Amino acid sequence: MFLNTLTPKFYVALTGTSSLISGLILIFEWWYFRKYGTSFIEQVSVSHLRPLLECKVWRNPLNLFRGAEYNRYTWVTGREPLTYYDMNLSAQDHQTFFTCDSDHLRPADAIMQKAWRERNPQARITAAHEALDLEDCATAYILLAEEEATTIVEAEKLFKQALKIGESCYRRSQQLQHHGAQYEAQHRRDTNVLVYIKRRLAMCSRKLGRTREAVKMMRDLMKEFPLLSMFNIHENLLESLLELQNYADVQAVLAKYDGFNALRCRSSAEALFITPILMGNALFSSTDISLPKSATICYTAALLKARAVSDKFSPEAASRRGLSTAEMNAVEAIHRAVEFNPHVPKYLLEMKSLILPPEHILKRGDSEAIAYTFFHLQHWKRVEGALNLLHCTWEGIGVINSLLFHEVSVYPKKELPFFILFTAGLCSFTAMLALLTHQFPELMGVFAKAFLSTLFAPLNFIMEKVESILPSSLWHQLTRI
Repeated sequence: MFLNTLTPKFYVALTGTSSLISGLILIFEWWYFRKYGTSFIEQVSVSHLRPLLECKVWRNPLNLFRGAEYNRYTWVTGREPLTYYDMNLSAQDHQTFFTCDSDHLRPADAIMQKAWRERNPQARITAAHEALDLEDCATAYILLAEEEATTIVEAEKLFKQALKIGESCYRRSQQLQHHGAQYEAQHRRDTNVLVYIKRRLAMCSRKLGRTREAVKMMRDLMKEFPLLSMFNIHENLLESLLELQNYADVQAVLAKYDGFNALRCRSSAEALFITPILMGNALFSSTDISLPKSATICYTAALLKARAVSDKFSPEAASRRGLSTAEMNAVEAIHRAVEFNPHVPKYLLEMKSLILPPEHILKRGDSEAIAYTFFHLQHWKRVEGALNLLHCTWEGIGVINSLLFHEVSVYPKKELPFFILFTAGLCSFTAMLALLTHQFPELMGVFAKAFLSTLFAPLNFIMEKVESILPSSLWHQLTRI
């Protein structure tokens, strides 16, 4: 009865309103994507569904300084280089590393515990100054070095002040760590603070051109705290050693942290590992390749292998005479790297433009490729012919994988968030319905009634069955209620 009373004007108003709402959502989604680089609906969904998702992100070992580096981009362009999601993850890291349950016993630490939760950068800086007015606090100096210092030199001075306080707190808590769970948690916090300060001081030395000093600080830190692998200090060390062109030490670090063993082939025919650009009939299988820990490790290993042959490498010559053992090892190492993260070659070959690296990365994802290329592109350019060998091998991998129906990456490239495409389609569809309803009201009214009748047919069928089963008196009482 209700469906028969609906007029064509109702359907015009309904579809028009739906189209308007969808359009507003689309405009907001597009604005948010242009401003922050991510979809608002997708970000909210991930934030609420995060415990149910198996998407683990890692802190970028080479992340930049907010005040001295990220803020420069903001001053010049007026845009924020970091997404809210990325900064929220950093806030969680800071609360995990720099706070403990006993902070409320010390006024300065209690203030800093609240400061790490603040979203407003200026409020965090103000809180750090308030903590320092009460007493010397290592984490307050850390926050000021990260966010208030406008140059690396200023940040280094603040970190040195934090180091004096951090070492004193570490020695004191080290003596009391076995006196109870509270002291043990405090010692763990002081250890995290000390390691963070020393690592950032080493990065300051690296950025200021004192690379040898940075290498020494990183080596000493890794010897002093060998179990704290969560900071991935070896990746900082690899980048500094590459800057010094100390390839022997780079190889030694890789031997320790890269668990990959070279494939042992049964015959020379099985060892043939040649891209279609070099030898069109060569096919290979990558199912036995073990996965490394990061793009830094596997692409640095590939760079060292390529360095041995890239200066004299020629695709035309290799196609005539075949690949030597060293060339096959280089191609194999590049293939392994591309299998781990296929996004990196486009950035190394400058087919995609670089942006500032985020503070957190997804292993084997585009964010890891950006972070790696931002710091290591110069090292690839320094090795003559390395990018040429990477380009030849990378193109060949794409052709072979298409022939073998093998996907290079399990991470599909996504140009626009799904919800932007969804809202655009919904807006277009409802706008088309509104136009058709306005032009052909009677015909669209018939279609709408038929659609709604079909939609409610199962409900009507259930209601009829319920009426036939229940006594009429009971049903009458229920309807009255």
